[in-house]
Amino acid sequence: MSNEKSADAYKDFLEDISQFSSEREKQVSSAPHEAEGGAEPASVGQRVRRVREGKGLTVKDVAQRTGLSLKYLAQIETDEVSPPLGVLIRLAKALDMKLGRFISTGEIKPFTVVRKDQRRVISRYTSAQGDQYGYTYESLAPDKKDRHMEPFMVTLVPSKAKKELSTHAGQEFIYILKGAMEVILEDYTEVLYPGDSIYYDSTIPHLVRCHGDKETVILAVLYAKDE
Repeated sequence: MSNEKSADAYKDFLEDISQFSSEREKQVSSAPHEAEGGAEPASVGQRVRRVREGKGLTVKDVAQRTGLSLKYLAQIETDEVSPPLGVLIRLAKALDMKLGRFISTGEIKPFTVVRKDQRRVISRYTSAQGDQYGYTYESLAPDKKDRHMEPFMVTLVPSKAKKELSTHAGQEFIYILKGAMEVILEDYTEVLYPGDSIYYDSTIPHLVRCHGDKETVILAVLYAKDE
């Protein structure tokens, strides 16, 4: 069973989250986003639409700011498609909102405790076929205010993808909990097993993926800084 799809998916995950964690925290009240009755809209599309409308922007305005098509934006707002993290980052910047709103409960706290059975699982799927891109992840601190690190529990799924290294400003720490993970750092390749860990500058061209035909579970802590 090929591992390349999982590799490409995790590459996208790291690039997207590195940008996400460099965004400054904003108070929930700093942007009009509350739904009727004070509750946060349930879906990503509903949240995007509410913020856009609250700022007096049209879908065309957002399309011009993001470079996304009108049709695609409409599909996002009506929950016809589930956009990848990279698209959510572009939307967050265009709407001057924090990306964490898409995965948080709506509360911003000075500290957070997340119980094992309370972690929110976020899966990435293709819109057309509903297939997994190759990973699922759980944020371990979605509601901590002014955070400088982004800790995630990530499950890498063996599947096909293009082999492509990525780079971005910041650092990454990965600890292997289950399975085996292959890591490529420019010309260096290593396979890590449960109990192994790696810490590297993400400015080094890198890629991580499943090694073998069984899923891999890792703890990934990312720190990103402005370019």
